[in-house]
Amino acid sequence: MATNITYHPPHLTRAERTALRRQQGLTIWLTGLSASGKSTIAVELEHQLLTQYNVAAYRLDGDNIRFGLNKDLGFSEADRNENIRRIAEVAKLFADSNTIAITSFISPYRKDRIRLAIC
Repeated sequence: MATNITYHPPHLTRAERTALRRQQGLTIWLTGLSASGKSTIAVELEHQLLTQYNVAAYRLDGDNIRFGLNKDLGFSEADRNENIRRIAEVAKLFADSNTIAITSFISPYRKDRIRLAIC
């Protein structure tokens, strides 16, 4: 890891940000087999949260992420683990900003799903 980087903590506490945004951030992690409807559910959920409930939400879809952030990854076990790790970090950033992050990923490895549950 680089030694010339510095973590810059947020200026506002989570409670202060929640009071300003009037919503809490969280991550909804949809997982399932390929073509099982994860993306379809995520699209509709995001739409309903935004339009019906006026809640800040953003969808992180497995296929879309692989076109950008994770385009350097393949489908080996190591690459799949890294794919999920990166997505979890991005989802955490959204949740920390008091946005609902909706993720839809295959997440094939139990150890990754367990790790996500405790993040």
